[in-house]
Amino acid sequence: MEKAIKRYFPIFVLPTLAAFTIGFIVPFIMGLWLSFCKFTTVSDARFIGFGNYVKAFQDTIFLHSFWYTALFAVISLVVINGVAFAIALALTQKLRGTNIFRTVFFMPNLIGGIVLGYIWQLIFNGILAKYGTALALNEWWGFAGLVILVSWQQIGYMMIIYIAGLQSIPGDVMEAAAIDGATSWQRLWKVTIPMMMPSITICSFLSITNGFKLFDQNLSLTAGEPSKLSEMMALNIFNTFYGRTGWEGVGQAKAVIFFLIVVGIGFIQLRITRSKEVQQ
Repeated sequence: MEKAIKRYFPIFVLPTLAAFTIGFIVPFIMGLWLSFCKFTTVSDARFIGFGNYVKAFQDTIFLHSFWYTALFAVISLVVINGVAFAIALALTQKLRGTNIFRTVFFMPNLIGGIVLGYIWQLIFNGILAKYGTALALNEWWGFAGLVILVSWQQIGYMMIIYIAGLQSIPGDVMEAAAIDGATSWQRLWKVTIPMMMPSITICSFLSITNGFKLFDQNLSLTAGEPSKLSEMMALNIFNTFYGRTGWEGVGQAKAVIFFLIVVGIGFIQLRITRSKEVQQ
């Protein structure tokens, strides 16, 4: 059986490798090249060096979108994982109807981001109208709206991962801790959380990368208003590339910068959380 697998290994690998090459590697290399060019279409690209990157870093709106996105990613990371972990703890207790609650909490994750954005826009603007304001009039109202929207959408998904992690903890370990006199709070911090580090690593990685890559919800909820102050990095890149004539190369340079930031933050976060896994 093992020999047969090794023999036909290329047959199974080649289609996936070809799709990955055509769908990711080739466009990535082409995009990297275009970030150093001035162009309107791929065929008329002209190399100009680092000029696009200089313009990107001189764009104050782009720099604002970076800090706005970074703050959003940190706050949503804490809110989503804190609430998801608490709900997972509650739903792994011996309570009635836990399967129904799991389904209810998970359902928002099945709704598309664009649809959710417009739904929550109506809700938020309906509430804010009573106070004489709206999402489009203040970037921090939009910020709070995005945190609530994304948390409502993603908590259920993270909850499922945490539930799987909690259910993988051996019951005899928790019983031994209880027999030794550990309180429920001590069991949580000294036993449950250390043994949940693989799940925490996954959820933290997904939360922070999703926070940086957020686009659909930002577009439909605030569209960057007012005056692009609630514009996050992905939306800023989109608007630069498609909305500013002659800035296509700058938009491509911003996309490369964005890629490097997300990859760098992802690796740092994984390194930190995995080091804690090893310590445990």
